[in-house]
This record gives sequence, structure tokens and C-alpha cells, in this order.
Amino acid sequence: MRETAAVTGGSRGIGLAIARQLAADGFNIAVMAASPFEVNRKNFEGIEDFLYVQGDIACQEDRLRFVNACVERFGGMHVLVNNAGVAPKARADLLEMTEESFDHVVGINAKGTMFMSQAAAKQMLAQPMAGKKRGIIINISSCSAEAVSANRGEYCISKAGISMLTKLYADRLAPDGIFVYEVRPGVIATDMTSGVSEKYDKLFAQGFFPIARWGMPEDVAQAVSAFAGGKFLYSTGSSIDVDGGFHIKRL
Repeated sequence: MRETAAVTGGSRGIGLAIARQLAADGFNIAVMAASPFEVNRKNFEGIEDFLYVQGDIACQEDRLRFVNACVERFGGMHVLVNNAGVAPKARADLLEMTEESFDHVVGINAKGTMFMSQAAAKQMLAQPMAGKKRGIIINISSCSAEAVSANRGEYCISKAGISMLTKLYADRLAPDGIFVYEVRPGVIATDMTSGVSEKYDKLFAQGFFPIARWGMPEDVAQAVSAFAGGKFLYSTGSSIDVDGGFHIKRL
């Protein structure tokens, strides 16, 4: 049976690159996105068989509807990629951060990932083992899980939370044949980084990153592809940095 990969936030940017890569890898594709399908129709040209569900991962009803729709359409959910996430609507110093901004970012990035993983894991537990695995969950966090940005603290906190969720779910689900991984993108060329492109262009020029170029969504998708393909079945709770070497501590 053809396996199914579900991607949240899969209508554009990193999520779309992941969806397209996993489709090329042979998965059925289920995408959850906040915007209507008509807005993103052109992005899915060339993907023959996919499911698109409009919904908000911060909403329990939408999360369950997505899982149920995936099972109804394809018969199961074998890979979940928790990609959906937001940045603060406006960057603000830590001492000026509002509770509204904190709740918005953490509610989507960390809480949404927590409970989407929970819903997917329960579905995977109801599915039979396929060789050594029953399912795979891949969380897209960020280099901001460790790197401090005091003008967007809520984002850093949310991504650090995703790193811990990866370890928690990896520990809990390993006995059941469900493997959990984390991909940490660095500076990737997407809508989210377009407003600060000048800042990063300067850092690349100054040699701040060992690999002195913008990361592309496809770079992240390749890492996800490796995990989703079941090539790391004696690893769980592991993370990979897709950040041009930014995580390397240098003197």
C-alpha cells in the first residue's frame, strides 16, 4: 500500500517544498493550510493525487478533521510533518512583548504541534506495523530553538518548545514503532524572512555563515525526505540543522 504523508502549513514556502518532495518520493500527500485552496491552486500543479484541507492547527476541531479526512481519503497517516508556524506580527523587545503576541505564536507553533502530534500518534497507533515502523513524525523547528533573538522572544520560546516535544514524543512512542525527528532550518528564503533580507545579505557577505548563501525551502525538504523515507530507524528524538553551518561555535 502506498504510504501517506501529511504536511501542515503545506501551501507555500518550506511546507510546499516538503509536500512536493514527498510526492516525488511516492507518498500520497495531505496538506493542511490556513488559506483556501483556490488561493494556492497553482502551487500544486504536477502533484497528481493529494488532499487539501483548510484549517488552523491551533483549533482542535480542525486538527481532528484533518486527520480524519486523511484516513478517509487514503486509509491512514504514515508520516506527519509538523511544519505550520507563524512569526510575531510585529517584532518587539522582550520587555515590550504583549501577552496577545505570545499566545498567538506559542498557541500555533508549540500548542498546535503538541496536539497535532497527539492526534496523529493516536491514528498511527491504530495502524499495523510496516516492517520496523508504524509511523514517523517530523517537526520543523528552527535555529531559533537555541539562538536568542530578544526582539522576537515568543518565536524562540515556541521553537524551543518544539525541540522538547520532539524528545517527549520520541520517548513515548518508540516502543510502539513510531519515530520522531526534528529539522532545524536556519535562514531560509521564504515570505517570513523577506522583510529582513538586507540584514541577512550583509551577514552572508561578512562570512557569518560557513555556507555563505540563503537556504532554500528545497534544502529543508531534502532533510525531511531522508527522515520520512525510513532511513533512520535506529534513531529517534534526533535533530538535523539545515542552517548553512550556523550552529557551529567558532572563535
